[in-house]
Amino acid sequence: MKLRMRGWIGGCVIAFVLVMATSASAFELGARGWVWFPELKNLDVQATTSGDEGTKIDTKDVLDIGNEATYSVEAFGGVGRHHLSLMFTPFDYQESQILASNLKFKGATFLSGTAVESEMSYSMFDLKYQYDFIDMENILAGFSLGGIAQVKYSTGSFKLNATGTGFDRTESFDSWIPMLGLGVHVGLLADLLELRAQATAGASDSENYAYEALADLSLTPFPFLDIHAGYKLVQLKVDQNNYMMDVFYTGPYAGLTLGF
Repeated sequence: MKLRMRGWIGGCVIAFVLVMATSASAFELGARGWVWFPELKNLDVQATTSGDEGTKIDTKDVLDIGNEATYSVEAFGGVGRHHLSLMFTPFDYQESQILASNLKFKGATFLSGTAVESEMSYSMFDLKYQYDFIDMENILAGFSLGGIAQVKYSTGSFKLNATGTGFDRTESFDSWIPMLGLGVHVGLLADLLELRAQATAGASDSENYAYEALADLSLTPFPFLDIHAGYKLVQLKVDQNNYMMDVFYTGPYAGLTLGF
């Protein structure tokens, strides 16, 4: 599934770039890089085996998993009112803790007083298409409002290891969630200062859903270069193949855009 999904995303991006290259309309093309400092509001995981329901683990309280800075990289392009972007964001957590109570994970019981190492590593890929149904970019400082169609693909794993015993359990997951939303762009000071905001939400079923929102200000001190500062939140719930993950982040970010 992972290879098929990545192939599908890559095919969409290639097709869009080819359309841009053959279009007579004005187009945009560029890349962004972000550093994000999310506060981990909650990160719960649970895994079952053969009907044996595991413990719903509050990883913040039970495993001492805390806040970690991360980054995003994004490639984007556009033709007229049409815009396409692909963003990659990784997350990586590793902690050691002595359990205060028993817990079950993937059919195994980890006893109270056991020293454990927890490892969570996963990535989010966000493919977004935006169509500007209001486009006043050439009037005054500029304004646009568009509808967004998005696919959020998440893949990763969670591992729990009893330190020094070789006893461990690992669960992997792959998830994709279709999302819809709105994006707005407001020019505040000609081409120097701009405001951007986006919000999207969606679900593949009642147990697998996501929503996210961001808002930032960007300054353009030189042509083709934007400096960004903003705030972002992401909620992701995955519950499939006997594995559940529920995570919620909020926090500021800063970044650079190179484009034309």
